[in-house]
Amino acid sequence: MKIKSQKDFFAGLMFAVVGGAFAWGASTYNVGNGARMGPGYFPLMLGILMSLIGLAIMFTSMTAETEDGEPIGKWAWKQIVFIISANLAFGLLLGGLPSIGIPAMGLIIGIYALVLISSLAGSEFDLKKVLILATVLAVGSYIAFIWALKLQLQVWPTFITG
Repeated sequence: MKIKSQKDFFAGLMFAVVGGAFAWGASTYNVGNGARMGPGYFPLMLGILMSLIGLAIMFTSMTAETEDGEPIGKWAWKQIVFIISANLAFGLLLGGLPSIGIPAMGLIIGIYALVLISSLAGSEFDLKKVLILATVLAVGSYIAFIWALKLQLQVWPTFITG
């Protein structure tokens, strides 16, 4: 069969590979059954479902006719770098890196850094909107994780809270 939509084919391939990897990784955990689910049940079912969706997208990309074959464009390197950097900065600020002397800065500063760095990936940057979004996400995360779920996360840097 001939690939009639490259974008859909490779998107489906990505879904199938990632879903297969999740299902394979989850198979090492206790899966259980539908009535008594183990820790591997949800990731296994999610991985299988993701793989099936990917295979369906790949099949559709070979059967549905497109005008130009929808070729894959250039990689968006700027966006990739900023999004990955934002996630790394969030992890670093949330937990710190004690082995090299970087202290944990807490959830709130981590969220602000995440939003500020990832917003640089877009084509337009409005600092006021970014700060409003960061504030909403920080407050929402505090309510969800600290107040409602009672998770033991560091909220502020130790030099502020003592």
